[in-house]
Amino acid sequence: MNYYERAKYFRTKKRLGQNFLIDGQTISDIIDFADIQPNDTVIEIGPGVGFVTEQLVKHAKQVIAIELDEEAIRELKKLDAPNLTIIHNDILKQDLSELCEGKVKVVANIPYYITSPIIAHLLGEIDDLNNKNRNKITDILLMVQEEVARRMVANENSSSKQYGLLTILSQFWADVKIMKLVGRRSFFPAPKVNSALVKLVVREKPLIELSDYTHFRKTIKAGFAQRRKNVKNCLLSGGFSKEKITSALASLGLDENIRGEKLSIEMFGKLSEALHD
Repeated sequence: MNYYERAKYFRTKKRLGQNFLIDGQTISDIIDFADIQPNDTVIEIGPGVGFVTEQLVKHAKQVIAIELDEEAIRELKKLDAPNLTIIHNDILKQDLSELCEGKVKVVANIPYYITSPIIAHLLGEIDDLNNKNRNKITDILLMVQEEVARRMVANENSSSKQYGLLTILSQFWADVKIMKLVGRRSFFPAPKVNSALVKLVVREKPLIELSDYTHFRKTIKAGFAQRRKNVKNCLLSGGFSKEKITSALASLGLDENIRGEKLSIEMFGKLSEALHD
């Protein structure tokens, strides 16, 4: 199937970050990685002209495609699949819990400039313990910029540029894994960066158990706010008292000169608890 020939007749919109996946093998891989079963309901975010959609409807019981572009919706309607529902909306304004009964899987080829907001929308913030969207989802398969994918799966031993708030947001509520790297020529028009397919299996409980999740969010936000500073100075700038910081770091055996990006998520949790106490 020549996806390129089909894609080039559609007027893509740069303002919407449209880059249509035209690589047949990667489209097939998406179906495999998402592990679509005959009884599954799949929410597809950013279906565009429907190259992935037309495969999803062959495998899932129901596909709900959420698309913002009216011209793309006209193309999607040509699929004429009885198990396809098309929603004209911005995903960041859509409550997934309203769309159907039961759990769903999410497949998304999203505009790269709003990756972080979409992940936060799907999983909820760290202190959002009963997020309606997250409670609806079993797993998510995302096409994202490769650099973003590296940040999502990073840890305290990764490059300091990779490990940060997006890492913790992604891993706090999901088990995250890069499934495949995807070259820029797999898209039309070709983006300036390479991409990656990332799978997030949603957790029923957060990665670590804490007494105050809002305090943890405040702690990590301060810890990563100024990367060239040590964690002590970052926490001071974040509004924590010098006495509390000194006491907390000492109780955990942490050097005051250590930087936030060298602390694991679990250690940040312990630091938050120590600062809270």
